[in-house]
Amino acid sequence: MDFQQTLDDLLRYADIVKPMVADVTELLRLHLKRGDNVLFEGAQGALLDVDHGTYPFVTSSNTTAGGASTGSGVGPRELDYILGIVKAYATRVGSGPFPTELDNDLGQHIRDKGAEYGTVTKRPRRCGWFDAVAARRSIFNNSVTGLCVTKLDVLDELDTIRICIGYQMNGMPVEVPPIGAEGFVGIEPIFEDLPAGSATPSASSATPICRSLHVAISSAWKK
Repeated sequence: MDFQQTLDDLLRYADIVKPMVADVTELLRLHLKRGDNVLFEGAQGALLDVDHGTYPFVTSSNTTAGGASTGSGVGPRELDYILGIVKAYATRVGSGPFPTELDNDLGQHIRDKGAEYGTVTKRPRRCGWFDAVAARRSIFNNSVTGLCVTKLDVLDELDTIRICIGYQMNGMPVEVPPIGAEGFVGIEPIFEDLPAGSATPSASSATPICRSLHVAISSAWKK
């Protein structure tokens, strides 16, 4: 590779990139001053956060809501509503702790019906039951204001839906989620079983399912 040729090629992009360079923090401040709505969107799951995730199976940045402030320069007091988005079941890409994983035909059913494959790589995502313990930790980490539960329809052909409402190790309850991947060794999920019938949002059976998810998520940790 010729250094000078590579440098010259890259420098030609300067005229294209230069008009896009701006003080983004100041632009956002002006929008907020005018009363405009500003939306920040997270790209990955909360438990992939480099500081608060299941290290070392994490990404290289902060995926929790605080990352919106550090990345944009907009102070945290300007974030007046934080919407948490979860699936009605759990997924994970690649290695790492997954107490509720379904490494069986049921997991494959959820994967296929929920189209749980990488958009570009087509890499299959690991699938499992909803984990309310992980959800509670993520809600706290992100100061979540409201919650959006998606993909209820993926479960509508199942006879029973399971929700992980707690963890145990050696028969003893684990009251808070472990810190780091090593802490999950030996962790077993505690499930609540719900009759599914049809979990689609338009079906009457969706109401008890959503209510159970809400109760499981919002129940306080013991101190």
